[in-house]
Amino acid sequence: MSEPASISMGIADRYATAVFDIAKDAKKIKALEGDVAALSEALDTSADFTALLTSPLYSREEQGAAMAALAKKMKLSPTMTNTLGLMAAKRRLFVVPQLVARLRDIIAEDKGEVTAEVVSAKALTKAQSDKLAKTLKASVGKTVTLNTTVDESLIGGLVVKVGSKMIDTSVKSKLNALQNTMKEVG
Repeated sequence: MSEPASISMGIADRYATAVFDIAKDAKKIKALEGDVAALSEALDTSADFTALLTSPLYSREEQGAAMAALAKKMKLSPTMTNTLGLMAAKRRLFVVPQLVARLRDIIAEDKGEVTAEVVSAKALTKAQSDKLAKTLKASVGKTVTLNTTVDESLIGGLVVKVGSKMIDTSVKSKLNALQNTMKEVG
């Protein structure tokens, strides 16, 4: 990991841990989950929101005022609203994407869940997703949440990552393995 990325993750981890501890003590984990979902959606859909977080052109006060207004509009919990205000005052809003990802991980860990990254050649149906989640739950021993994406270059099959384990059953990887075997023979 590059140094700036590890610094950002360190900052995000400290804020995420603090926010989670406050929410857990206040028994407001459900509200925190809603906050994470709202922020995640804003990050995915709004270029203006991302620009607000990362642009050095906005002053601390402008970022703080904008975050307060956005938090009110997004109906974020007081804990998350105050955290974002503090982050704006400290010029730390650039780590909000890492904060959201880390909070999602901490909440899942607290609930005894694990997230599996699944890449498939075609979009999975509900039945396929449910069967895969059930199979992974039997293997891992925890409830599994699937984060699916589509990559047509796989041709067929799946690439599943759970924690540090990866299972690659894609046609693309099998063709690459066959090609390497043929090179060794010839």
